[in-house]
Amino acid sequence: MTTTLSDTAGTFEIAGKKIARLGFGAMRLTGLGVWGEPDDRPECVRVVRRAVELGVQLIDTADSYGPYVSEEIIREAIHPYPGDVLIATKAGLTRNGPDMLRTDEGLVRLGPAAWPPVGRPEYLRQQALMSLRRLSLDHIDLLQLHRVDPKVPLEDQVGELKRLQDEGKILAIGLSQVTVGQIERARAIAEISTVQNRYNLTDRSSADVLEYCTRHGIGFIPWAPVAAGELARPGGPVDRIAAAHDARPSHVALSWLLARSKVVLPIPGTSKVTHLEDNLAAATLRLSDAETDELTAAA
Repeated sequence: MTTTLSDTAGTFEIAGKKIARLGFGAMRLTGLGVWGEPDDRPECVRVVRRAVELGVQLIDTADSYGPYVSEEIIREAIHPYPGDVLIATKAGLTRNGPDMLRTDEGLVRLGPAAWPPVGRPEYLRQQALMSLRRLSLDHIDLLQLHRVDPKVPLEDQVGELKRLQDEGKILAIGLSQVTVGQIERARAIAEISTVQNRYNLTDRSSADVLEYCTRHGIGFIPWAPVAAGELARPGGPVDRIAAAHDARPSHVALSWLLARSKVVLPIPGTSKVTHLEDNLAAATLRLSDAETDELTAAA
């Protein structure tokens, strides 16, 4: 019997689909600074197709990646979509320029102003309808509020997603970069299927959110999942554990996340097929309880 990604990574159910817990984040299917066309669009198309071939079922994107470019590449790569693939997209962040620029002095990273949130209900509806068109979908499996707009009541933002859900335009609702309090306020309006917060070996600031999601059976999608920072230094815990398993530090980081909770759904991203295949190899790595505990205590 062939071993699948679902077998090695485990599964979680969203919008009626049981999906492998190791997905693909599509932010990198864009140009420098998550802006414009990628340098090698055909390779990005191959990445998405190869991800599905290897058993990836959760593909996570957003209207602001490019903007729009990532969604368009996903459609080009795998439409009509296999029935077991879940397309998740996000709305609620706008773009006014790239995150990074290439200058004569090298790469210059820009500030967070490149991603201002807009949570007005009419804007969220517009973006959801445009994502439906770009992705060529009858409905979006999972639409996530990309950020809570502090200028708009959270109840109005989630309320609009709930209206879209009631109309059959989206099946499941998710949130991104939120607190436990915000999740509870949102759950008073609609069922929340997923939460996508930054969480990895070096950033445990959303540990309380992960605990809440675990307790309530809400999918937790950690972004920036392979970051290991100083823990991966030569002789450090990630480096030692990786060497013991003949694995890479990124494999250890992803395996640790998968072991943290049955609701965790890491979505490592890349624009290269070789890097994709390497990331997905993390599903076969099994850390011992002692190794997991050591990494957990190393924060």
